[in-house]
Amino acid sequence: MLIYHRGVPIQPSVEKSGNTFVAHVSILEEDGESTSLGDLGHFTSRESAVAFAIRCGAAFLDEMPMPKPPCRRLPDRTGNTVALKQCAVALRVDASDAEISLDEPLPS
Repeated sequence: MLIYHRGVPIQPSVEKSGNTFVAHVSILEEDGESTSLGDLGHFTSRESAVAFAIRCGAAFLDEMPMPKPPCRRLPDRTGNTVALKQCAVALRVDASDAEISLDEPLPS
């Protein structure tokens, strides 16, 4: 899925990791190169991860501070990550739209 923000294509993606979804986003440049912003955070739903990736891509293009993910991973006694804390934020995006134009900066 490509999202256009101020005419620049943003490509959000999500990767399943255990029982969570990891948000990623790439900013596509005119010369065909892309800038990846790396792992953006862990989420309890694919839709929330995509919406957060879009917000991060728009913030990057607007030269605004990157939003903080709503969850943080907690280690168990052995150091393995087993839980997410503070995951009450619900972000929604209609994934059926192939292109969405964001003309205004997104709030952080």
